[in-house]
Amino acid sequence: MPTFRAELKFIGRGLSPVAGLDEVGRGAWAGPLVAGAVILPPPTPALRRALRAVDDSKRLSAIAREECAAVIHATAIACGVGSVPPDEIDQLGMTRATRTAMMRALAALPVAPAALLIDAFPLPDSALPQRAIIRGDAYAFSIAAASIIAKVTRDALMRDLDGTMPGYGFAAHKGYGTAAHHAALRACGVSSAHRRSFAPVRALLVAAGNAA
Repeated sequence: MPTFRAELKFIGRGLSPVAGLDEVGRGAWAGPLVAGAVILPPPTPALRRALRAVDDSKRLSAIAREECAAVIHATAIACGVGSVPPDEIDQLGMTRATRTAMMRALAALPVAPAALLIDAFPLPDSALPQRAIIRGDAYAFSIAAASIIAKVTRDALMRDLDGTMPGYGFAAHKGYGTAAHHAALRACGVSSAHRRSFAPVRALLVAAGNAA
């Protein structure tokens, strides 16, 4: 379960507030890459109790994520979201797209952080003191909170996309590479929501003679 150990190390150095950052959608074939940034208050027993259900978003059900997102919005000092659309992902490549989404999430924060805790990816474009932590969403509360905000936001975007692009099943698979998604791609063709640089999508474009 996440703790506040990483946040407290920065706070102990006089670096506060601390923002946690995480992204979702790196492996999806369609839809945006979305990053969340969350600044939580300094830890107290009351805050720990309020966040007791918060965990790595991948370990929570959809209902639990929605409930946790409501708690995070109610208790956080600030939340920000940044995204990169599919065509920009194709242009930038995944590593640069991930960092771009995170920088946009930081820019969306209404409060400026003094330090950053990031899931896996350091941010060389930020001069702020930072620590990148592998599996950080399972280690630090602020990163776990950011992962939940990003996931809930992206899932909502994919449900909206399902309404404007019916037939692909985006509301069900959220753009990830399921058998149902692959079947829909073969039946409906590649849409503007798809990442054309991703191998399964590009293979279909090549087969259709439309790889440009």
